[in-house]
Amino acid sequence: MSPNEMADVAEIVGWASEKPRAAFALSLVAGVLILLGGVVGAIVGAIGGAMVERIPGFEFRGTTIFRDLVGLILRIIVILGALELAFGIVVIVGAVMINSGEPGKVRTGSIMVLVFSALSRAVGLTGGFTIGFILGLVGGILGLIWEPRTAGQVRET
Repeated sequence: MSPNEMADVAEIVGWASEKPRAAFALSLVAGVLILLGGVVGAIVGAIGGAMVERIPGFEFRGTTIFRDLVGLILRIIVILGALELAFGIVVIVGAVMINSGEPGKVRTGSIMVLVFSALSRAVGLTGGFTIGFILGLVGGILGLIWEPRTAGQVRET
């Protein structure tokens, strides 16, 4: 691979550029997907919880323990959905920090994206439908390996 081809690849990926564009784009999409996964989870849990309370005869041997258990599980799903929604917001904030182009903020934003993408998968319901989790990891890693272009670095064509 010639030096010009390597410079083109580095430009596309976002290495040695003014801003880590690829890291920003992937992290932003990841944050939106994680946020949407949290919203969907919270809505499903809330609707399911409301439906369980209204099902007649949803008892086990004369007690409501089964209905209460299902209601508790659905409440936990709502809480996990809200937690994943918060993780998505933090990932979006990290993506905005990555887009600043300042090395310190890029590093901090990349770490935020990595940590909260991983948490969305480990603690949340869907991890941004799994693809949000994967995009967050890739975007965070790209942000961590990004190096700003120095004034002396001029791309030859």
